[in-house]
Amino acid sequence: MDQVDVERLDPDDPRISWDGIAALERREGGWWAPLRFPLERVGTTLSGNFARLAELPAGVRFGFRTDAVELLLTLDADLGGAPLDVRVDGALAHRGRPVSGPILLPGRPVDVEVWLPHLGRARLGPLGLRGHRSVEPLARTGTRWVAYGSSLTHAMFPHGPSEAWPSLLAARCGWRLRNLGFAGEAYLDQAVARVVRETPADLITLEIGTNAYIKNTHTARSWGSAVCGFVETVRDGQPDTPIVVVAALPWVEREAVVNTAGITLEGLRELTGEAVRVLQRLGDGRLHLVDGRQVLPVDQADEVYADGLHPTPDGEHDLADRFARILGAIALR
Repeated sequence: MDQVDVERLDPDDPRISWDGIAALERREGGWWAPLRFPLERVGTTLSGNFARLAELPAGVRFGFRTDAVELLLTLDADLGGAPLDVRVDGALAHRGRPVSGPILLPGRPVDVEVWLPHLGRARLGPLGLRGHRSVEPLARTGTRWVAYGSSLTHAMFPHGPSEAWPSLLAARCGWRLRNLGFAGEAYLDQAVARVVRETPADLITLEIGTNAYIKNTHTARSWGSAVCGFVETVRDGQPDTPIVVVAALPWVEREAVVNTAGITLEGLRELTGEAVRVLQRLGDGRLHLVDGRQVLPVDQADEVYADGLHPTPDGEHDLADRFARILGAIALR
């Protein structure tokens, strides 16, 4: 390939617009790491696994508008089983492993958006564009949505990172997604509450309960108080933003099973609802409760899940449809 007409752009070039990140950090060797969570806050969780997850670029994407004929990516990534997606004018144009190399573009002005693999660390080198006369940043507008949750929000089995249910829903509604799903680590950490509190948002969703039940991290005594504390920390910095608490999506086989902390998933869900109602009675009129069974009834879960808890690739689309009806109505209030 003739390299003469290739222009190299560092990832922090102002013509490249990033979304879903807290920072773009320069690393040794000319690499750049897109971070969806501020690393200086990670240590307060005292969790090595959370620190690992905080560096996974779930929901992270960058884009530009260009008439180039080719995009050259240099990506150092531990894929974790996920591919890289490239969308052109919203349509999937490339999905691949490995993730480095040339990607053909139409050669006319189009919006190009690159979604990084969401299950493994990723470092990005300079980007190459060939055969172009223009390159401009994408306009980043629309409802700013911060989505906190477990692996159900992080997404385990989508076709690609742009087809996780939060990504699909954001694209459909024209929202700007900040995905703060942490697989197996949604324990209402104050570190996360503080970050959500300080992140500009027009809609906040908290999908909670499942991890606490699985890992037996809370008893019936401690869970409701933890929910109230997390929500009130967020509310301190988001006085007018709608906050939607999604109480535990169903898990057919475990709904009524008592864990070692002495609580069932049904019970944890009920306590979540009670905590939300307490805050509503105290005057929080912008706080909303969504029972996970409203989103996905227990008797329909096996049609959506791959393993009893996580959606199949097509199930991610189903879940996006279900959440769209509920969250779309709340966002319009």
